[in-house]
Amino acid sequence: MGLSDLVASKVGVPVEALRLLLTLLAGYPIAAIYRKYIVDQPSKPLHHIFFALCGISLCYYNYGVDTYHSLLGIVTTFALVYVLRSKPLIMLSVNFVFHMGYLLLGYYYTASNEYDILWTMPHCILTLRMIGFGFDVSDELKSEEQLSKDQKETALKELPTLLELLAFAYFPSGFLVGPQFPYRRYRSFINGEYRQYEGCVNAGLKRLSMGVLYLAICQVGLMILPDTYFLTPEYADRPFILRIFYLGFWAKFSLYKYISCWLLTEGALMSIGFSYKGQDAEGKPDWSGCSNVKLMLLETGNTMQHYVQSFNVNTNQWVGHYIFKRLKFLNNRNISYAAALGFLAVWHGFHSGYYMSFLMEYMIVTVEKQITNAYTKNVLPKYGETLENSKIYAVLYFICLKSYNIVYMGWCLTAFVFLKYERWITVFGAVNYFGFIYMIIWVAAYNGYHYFKHKVNATRPVRKED
Repeated sequence: MGLSDLVASKVGVPVEALRLLLTLLAGYPIAAIYRKYIVDQPSKPLHHIFFALCGISLCYYNYGVDTYHSLLGIVTTFALVYVLRSKPLIMLSVNFVFHMGYLLLGYYYTASNEYDILWTMPHCILTLRMIGFGFDVSDELKSEEQLSKDQKETALKELPTLLELLAFAYFPSGFLVGPQFPYRRYRSFINGEYRQYEGCVNAGLKRLSMGVLYLAICQVGLMILPDTYFLTPEYADRPFILRIFYLGFWAKFSLYKYISCWLLTEGALMSIGFSYKGQDAEGKPDWSGCSNVKLMLLETGNTMQHYVQSFNVNTNQWVGHYIFKRLKFLNNRNISYAAALGFLAVWHGFHSGYYMSFLMEYMIVTVEKQITNAYTKNVLPKYGETLENSKIYAVLYFICLKSYNIVYMGWCLTAFVFLKYERWITVFGAVNYFGFIYMIIWVAAYNGYHYFKHKVNATRPVRKED
C-alpha cells in the first residue's frame, strides 16, 4: 500500500479523489519552482521540458500506465498536423473523429454507475485541446477576410515542435480538470509577454482560499444531503416543498465539488503568471484569463441562463468558438445551440443522464427567454412604473426568482449526477416530475396563446379607409 492509499484510508476518502486533490495543489509548488529557478532562463526548450515532465509525472501519479492514452493522442495530432496540414478539411475531420472516437471507446470500456476518476477524465480535457489545436492550425491557412475576430486571436502561423505540444497539452495546472486555453496563450506565456505585470501570486492565493472554502462547504453539505438519500423512501415521504428545496440545495453542494477543483487549479495558473487577461476597470492587471467560474454571477444569478454563463466558462467558450460559431452557415441559432449542447452531451459520455441534463438546459433556457419576452412586452409597459415603486413587489420578485433558481437547479443536475436512467428517474418520481409538468403547462399556454392570437388576427376584417 502506497502513502496515498494509506492517507486515503485514514481520512476515509477514495484514493483517486485524494490523488486528484494533491495534483491540483501541486500546481502551487510547481509555480514557485518555475518562478524562482526557470522563468528567467533564456532557453525556451528548458521551459517546455519542465512543464512536459511535470505534467506527465502528475498524470502517471494519478493513472499509472494509462498515461499512454494521452501520449498517443498528442503524438497522433502532431503527426496529422504535419502530414495533412495542406489538406485542412481532411486533417480536421480525421483529428476530430480520432479524438472523439478514442474518448468514447474509453468511456465504453470504463464506465460505471458513478462519476469515475479514471484516465478518461483528463482525456476529455485533452480531446477538446487537441481538436481546438487542429482548428487553430487550419485557420491560419484561410484568408484574413475569412477569419472572425476570435479566430484571428487563436490561429497559428508557426507549428510547434512535439516537445512544445507535449508541454502545452500537459501543462501542470491545466491538463487534469481544465481549463481550456489555446496554444497561442501558452506561447505568449513562454515568450514572457505576461511577466511585466505584477500581482499574479496574490491573485492566485486568493483563488486558492476560495477553492478551499468551497471544498469545505461541499464536503459538509454532501454529508448532510448525500446522493444516496434521494433514492430512499424516506426522502420520497417528505413534504413536497421540502423535497424540491432539499434537491436544490443538494445541487448547489454538488456543483461546489466541481467549482472547488476549478478554483484550485485557476489559483495555480494565476500564481505562475499564466492567466493574464488585460487590465481591469481600474487599470490594474486582470489575472482571470483562465477562470472557469464566475462566482459573483453564480451566487447572485436567478436563472438557468445565469448558471450557463457562470459555470464551466472556458469549456462553454471553447464550444462557442469551435462548434457553435462554426455552424453559422446553418443560419439558425436554435439549431446551432442544440448542436453545441448535443456535442457536449456526447463529449461527456454514453450515460442517459448527460443527454437528459443538456436537453433540460436547452428547454429551460428557451422557456426563460419566452417568459422574459412575455414579461417585457406585456407586463412592464402597463405596470412597470407601479411595480418599480413597490417594495413588496421587489421582495416577492426576489424570493420567487431565487426559489426558482434553487429548485430548478436541483431538477437539472439530478440526471447529470445520477447518470443511469433507473437512478435519475427514481429521483424525478420522488419530486412528482414537477420539472416536466410545469414546463409542459407553460409551453402549452404560450403556444396556445400565440396560435389563437394568430387565428383572431387572421379572421379579423381589414378596414379600408375611404
